[in-house]
Amino acid sequence: MLIRKKRGNFLEDFQVGQHFRHKVGKTVTEGLFNAFTEFGMTTNPLSKNLRYAQRYGFNGLIAPPGLVMNVVFSQSVEDISENARANLEYLDMRFGAPVYVGDTVEVETMIVGVQPSSREPDRGVVHVQTTGRNQRGEVVLTLQRKVQVWKDNQDAKVEATKLDAVPAVPCDLYVPSYDQARNYQELAHLTNADTYFEDFNAGDTLEHSRGRTVTTAHMEWTAMLDNTSQVHSNQYMIDQNPGKYIGGQLIVYGGIPFNLCLGLSCPDVGDNAMGDVCYITGRHTGPVFVGDTVFAATEIKDKHDFPGRPDLGIVSTILRGHKFVKKGEAWEKMEIFYLEREMAVKRKDHYA
Repeated sequence: MLIRKKRGNFLEDFQVGQHFRHKVGKTVTEGLFNAFTEFGMTTNPLSKNLRYAQRYGFNGLIAPPGLVMNVVFSQSVEDISENARANLEYLDMRFGAPVYVGDTVEVETMIVGVQPSSREPDRGVVHVQTTGRNQRGEVVLTLQRKVQVWKDNQDAKVEATKLDAVPAVPCDLYVPSYDQARNYQELAHLTNADTYFEDFNAGDTLEHSRGRTVTTAHMEWTAMLDNTSQVHSNQYMIDQNPGKYIGGQLIVYGGIPFNLCLGLSCPDVGDNAMGDVCYITGRHTGPVFVGDTVFAATEIKDKHDFPGRPDLGIVSTILRGHKFVKKGEAWEKMEIFYLEREMAVKRKDHYA
């Protein structure tokens, strides 16, 4: 007997209020931690130098925000976006408890909206809220996202519905308390001297100098996260109907350029961050394929106090990723990523 298994859901399978407790979970092993921290070009020593992380009151090296986001996001893929055309937008992505090597993250998602396309009868948008918790039940990340999903049956009737309000998920960045006795200044040489709260000025844009070319290793990174979306790994599927898929080729999973943009910006804006507080909104504004080189820039939008923490401040930024596309004899800059980002950054007068 031939049994053809089906994985993933299509637009007509989703109902507002539906709750998914995603299978498997993910323990952050030393291998996964090291691979993604190095691949993402993170330079913050909280994720690289155990002595430094412990001096600041953490139990060990803390996973950089791009890794936390990717672990939580990818666990939702099989149920939410395995049959997606594109991830459209991130909303209200907030970070909570730190993630250490050995922590296990399990994830759940609630469907908060379903919207069929008014122009394309074969697709629509699903709006979800996804939350990851560690083995102690602490929220490590919560986010909303909107994803464009194919229908399985183009003639299936799908009604536009949404919740009146997205359920609140308490999630605040954990930062160890300031303790002058820790002698932070002794290790100040391990970060750049010009990335403290006082060094940033609203209106400045920092063009980050490094780039990273994406290779076929993107499939390995995607698989390491258990992301099962076929548009990142199944070339045969795309070859059967290339006009249906963006670029007619494998598209790089968006979490990879997301992570690269964070890493490329790190030496200039994230070296002295104690953590990312919130990503207000973000989106992939252009596709990334094998052979593309990712670059990034950060615009400083605003600065304000961190409530209750005179040793820290909040720096509000816009992180943009771009690549260059050959047009005739010229190269044109093409934006691929946009993220409104808030970081908790150390004040120089307390730490340097």
